[in-house]
Amino acid sequence: MDNRPIGIFDSGIGGLTIAQELHRVLPSESMLYFGDTAHLPYGDKSPETIIGYSVTITEFLLKHNCKAVLIACNSASSTAYDAVVSHVPTDVPVFNVIDPLIEYISKRFHAEKVGVIGTRATIGSHVFLNRTRAIDPSIILVEKSTGLLASMIEEGFHNNEISQAVIQAYLEDSRFEGIKALIPACTHYPLISNEIDDYFKHQVEVIDAPGIIAQQVKRALEENNQLSDSENPDLHFMVSDLTASFQKSAAIFFGEKVKLEEKRLVH
Repeated sequence: MDNRPIGIFDSGIGGLTIAQELHRVLPSESMLYFGDTAHLPYGDKSPETIIGYSVTITEFLLKHNCKAVLIACNSASSTAYDAVVSHVPTDVPVFNVIDPLIEYISKRFHAEKVGVIGTRATIGSHVFLNRTRAIDPSIILVEKSTGLLASMIEEGFHNNEISQAVIQAYLEDSRFEGIKALIPACTHYPLISNEIDDYFKHQVEVIDAPGIIAQQVKRALEENNQLSDSENPDLHFMVSDLTASFQKSAAIFFGEKVKLEEKRLVH
């Protein structure tokens, strides 16, 4: 058993959707979450900048004795994963939010058409396209940058007429005709997964990214004998820039009220 915390980071508070699912699946685990709200969004930053931010945060998590690191950000996962892995000890597993989803679709959608939506950085990296082709070239992957969605959700516009109109504007794309599944490749998007599902009239599987990612972390910790048996796990949430808006949104993303603590890191 290992009662050290799991370290989780994102460019903002969207990663709390994954932290919430991880807490549901592994209720005995302590977690240290860091949202780099001073520098969000990562989606429009250069690869060098994203790597720099990600490595600095990873070092911070390691100083707090985290037993594992979860990059709960698609932009950082697509750009900085290798850099993060190179900065942690070999006995500290590093998880990203991309590989589990690619593994999932490769097992279920052979020779089918699958859509991917995400930030400019994630889509521009073609990480889903390239990694899917390497595993199963029969899958037809259609990518689209949907940059407004994350900002829209951050501002509280979801499950209303405005969000429905923006979602329709993005998904009303002939390239998505005939898709069997859609990967919402941004940690904000679980908050609008029902709206996306409604748009497709429940005929397209909207991939449950938090659920798939949380199960992968659970399996890995089980295999490494790193699960916690704590009866009083500590859930610690930090952000690099604390505002009333972030505090309010955190409760929406995590599903319950959380207390954010400001911690500015020197990059």
